Amino acid sequence: GGIALWHRWGQSIPLVTGAVGEQMDIEYAKPEFYWGREPNHLCLRVCQLVSPAGAGRRAIDIGCGEGRDAVHFARHGLDVLALDVSRPGLEKAARWAAEEDLHLETVQDSILGYRLSADVNLLYSSGTLHYLPPELRADVFSNYKGHTAADGLHAVNAFVEKPYIPPPPDYAPNEYFYRSGELLAYYWDWEVLLFEEITFDCRSGGVHHRHVMDTVIVRKVVS
Repeated sequence: GGIALWHRWGQSIPLVTGAVGEQMDIEYAKPEFYWGREPNHLCLRVCQLVSPAGAGRRAIDIGCGEGRDAVHFARHGLDVLALDVSRPGLEKAARWAAEEDLHLETVQDSILGYRLSADVNLLYSSGTLHYLPPELRADVFSNYKGHTAADGLHAVNAFVEKPYIPPPPDYAPNEYFYRSGELLAYYWDWEVLLFEEITFDCRSGGVHHRHVMDTVIVRKVVS
């Protein structure tokens, strides 16, 4: 059976995020890996912190894309649920996991309608949380935190709005950048293991631009 970690609230919420989702479906359907096969540096950091293999130790990768981080967490011995809106991306991730004889549960869904319904030991999301509208964030983060086991970790990042940096050329109407420190504020009651804000160059969309990103790694401490 699958890892029963999720349910949907409100079936009217669409899975596919318009033109952006359609474009990523096209990219993910190609044989090559759009994001490459090496895990994100945030994924590698987390693997140094999270306890590996153990009965029932569960991780979720929210916005897994083609699975480069989800597969690496599975290599680390975790039971992994990989969530994304892109079916081609999920299919590629599942094939990759099968090639390495790893178990990877996949679910096609949007973070707008997705909610956890069972505890996880690790919640991970890189490059996805800026699709979460501000009016949904308090509810969604409350759900994520409430369904995290004691001593569980969240490792997440989000793009940050700055008045001196213009919007990226591939900015979409369904992207909602955060304010500096906003992401961390949702975890005021958790132990902060890492918080950083960086500015970096990017060429997504084929045009050079800059992003600012906040990254948070936090632990749920239960007294």
